[in-house]
Amino acid sequence: MRTRVAGTSAAALERFVAQVQRAAGLTGRVDVLVAGDRELRRLNRRFRGKDRATDVLSFPAEEAAGARVAGDIAISADQARRSARRLGHAVSAELKVLLLHGVLHLAGYDHERDGGRMARREEGLRRRFRLPLSLTGRGAPRPGRDGERGARRQRRTR
Repeated sequence: MRTRVAGTSAAALERFVAQVQRAAGLTGRVDVLVAGDRELRRLNRRFRGKDRATDVLSFPAEEAAGARVAGDIAISADQARRSARRLGHAVSAELKVLLLHGVLHLAGYDHERDGGRMARREEGLRRRFRLPLSLTGRGAPRPGRDGERGARRQRRTR
């Protein structure tokens, strides 16, 4: 975790990711980066061609990585703070909402193409883990919040 977020720890987030992975049936290592808007904007621009910050990006591992690596998730602490304040819950809860969403993308879900399958799964897990409103449950994407779609790493040089 690059950016510190009050009310949470890297260890707590790692435990939560492990719980969500088990619930989603996702095996392999998941690396999480919690950074600021600047870094998320850079990643969003590089991997998705969108020159704006976003809340969460998911990068599933390439097939060659095998089952040992599931992929990477990047989260904007700045976006998480703003969303938590706007929605009236703790930043730590918002980070977990973003992690849940990211893990589901790593598990192969895609809310833009699956006819509501991801939204239903996310809602069920949100209730199970007692989290606030899920990303897919919040309605249409707002400007600057498009990264939940799970960017795929391109095979180009990184």
